[in-house]
Amino acid sequence: MHSNLSVDTRQCAILPQSGWHAHLQLGFTRRYGKTVLTTRDHSGPLTIQRPFYPEGDVCHVYLLHPPGGVVAGDRLSITASALVGANALLTTPAAGKFYRSEGGEARQSVSLTVENEASLEWLPQETIIYQGARLTSDVQIDLAEHGRFVGWEINVFGRPAAGEGFAKGMATLNWRISRAERLLYLERQRLGAKAFQGRWGLAGHVACGTMFVHPVLPLHLVAVQDLIGDAPNRGVTVIEGLLICRGLDSRSDLLKAFFEKVWALLRENVIGREICLPRIWAT
Repeated sequence: MHSNLSVDTRQCAILPQSGWHAHLQLGFTRRYGKTVLTTRDHSGPLTIQRPFYPEGDVCHVYLLHPPGGVVAGDRLSITASALVGANALLTTPAAGKFYRSEGGEARQSVSLTVENEASLEWLPQETIIYQGARLTSDVQIDLAEHGRFVGWEINVFGRPAAGEGFAKGMATLNWRISRAERLLYLERQRLGAKAFQGRWGLAGHVACGTMFVHPVLPLHLVAVQDLIGDAPNRGVTVIEGLLICRGLDSRSDLLKAFFEKVWALLRENVIGREICLPRIWAT
């Protein structure tokens, strides 16, 4: 995709072969009965819209990546902290995109910290991984003993509407979740062409996703199991109060709709509020 230079026409800027190196740091603090964004620092093409308050005291923030896609050599880093008593929700206005690579790798890292009596919801829209893309995604969640978290990752491999599958490329997807400085969950997935087609992998499903909710009780596991019923390619388990829900589908919107139902089922008990869909999802 790159020779010596590539051009991002939307930015009207010349991008060096090394790619974009962008960083975004956010901090949320509870003040005067609501959560406010008290830290906002960024470099490179990674920023946010102004905070929204569609449900009163919860701070909704939309993450923006103006180039619109990630290519080989790009390095994106997102850090966010919810301090004691703060409540924040982070999402994106559109699907993310990792484009085809001629050999180089793109990297994205997300580090989220949730202090006691605080909640953080990480709900990005789906990520489209183009055939031939090579990427590593690292997500690290550090929870205090009484921190609350809801998050998901929805990936789409290839572009089925354009007749494109995932015959080549590699996505390495890592999650690390700790509670009170103790490792709670560690996962590393490597999804390439064989995993995309294999019955032991995605079995040709273009959309796969994982959702995490903490903390939950046994009754919450039963509720999600009842929601799933006999539906194929859906699963849920709980490890030490961390609910892990997975799904495969032929369409990302159907998988996202399933995760939204799980979110609606659990949010009031876990976060303390009924579901409030970000307005940007309807545009």
